[in-house]
Amino acid sequence: MGIAVIENLNAMHLSTPNPQRSQRGFTIVELMIAVVVIGVIAALALPSFLDSIRKGRRSEALSALSAIQQAQERYRSNNRNYAGALTDIGYASASVTTRPGEYYTVQVSTDSATSATRYVATADGSASGQAGDGQCAKLGVEVNRGEIRYASCNSSCTFTASSFTRSNPCWSR
Repeated sequence: MGIAVIENLNAMHLSTPNPQRSQRGFTIVELMIAVVVIGVIAALALPSFLDSIRKGRRSEALSALSAIQQAQERYRSNNRNYAGALTDIGYASASVTTRPGEYYTVQVSTDSATSATRYVATADGSASGQAGDGQCAKLGVEVNRGEIRYASCNSSCTFTASSFTRSNPCWSR
C-alpha cells in the first residue's frame, strides 16, 4: 500500500504544469469560436428586437388614432357632423406626426355627403422606419354610423372602403 501512495504522488508531481510555462490569454481559435457564437446569437436576436421596436412605435399610432376618435366625438357633440380636418378638432395642422419628425403621419378625412355620420383617420408610417412593419405600415380607423372598423396595409397601398373590417391583427391589444 505504501508503494501505491508513492507512485500516486509521483504521478501527481509529473502532471502539474511547469510554473515557468504558465498559459496566459486565449488562443486565436478560442477567440474565433467566441466571435462566431456572438455573431449567431446577434443574427437570431436582432430581427426579434427590431420587431419589438416597431410594435412599440405602432402603439403610438394607435394611441394617436384613439385620441382623434375621442376628439371627433367631442366635435360632433357640438356640431352636426364630424370634423374634416385635424385643425377643426384642435391640432396645429391638417397632418401631424405622432412624434415630431418620426414614425407616423396622422390625417383625418370626411366626405361632405357623409360627414354627419362617417370619417376616416389614418396613420401612415411608410416614410419612416415603420415602412418595414409589413402589413402594419399604414393604419386606419373608420367610424360610420357609430360602427368602428379598422384597417392596415403595407407602405405602398391605399385604403378603400373594403379595407376596413371589424377586427384587424395590427389593432389587436
